[in-house]
Amino acid sequence: MAKLLFKLKGVPETEADEVRELLNEHKIDFYETPPSMWGVSMEAIWLRDEEQLMNAQQLLHEYQQQLQQRMQQEHEEQQQAGNAPTLWGKIKEDPLQFIVFSVIIALILYLSIKPFMSLAVVE
Repeated sequence: MAKLLFKLKGVPETEADEVRELLNEHKIDFYETPPSMWGVSMEAIWLRDEEQLMNAQQLLHEYQQQLQQRMQQEHEEQQQAGNAPTLWGKIKEDPLQFIVFSVIIALILYLSIKPFMSLAVVE
């Protein structure tokens, strides 16, 4: 019976390609299910052979640790070079988006708190 190895929802295509390549290099038999329009099926990588599951999980765990170290190193290099993304940089990049989201958040907070404000009527 097939076993789920790796969910692909929200995974960057480069990372998914690296996982596929890793499985192919180690001759692990797998297949993928695409996402469905109605959310019935899950976009994922599945193993055909249940006996390969432990080996595949170990390979995937090692890959994810290496990926984490690589991403941390890249982020540190960006910080040292002064190119790391910051909140202020994101706001300067798209101020209109920041304003729109701030207004939406304020509106949601107001609508959430308004019913309770009427309970605190002072005589």
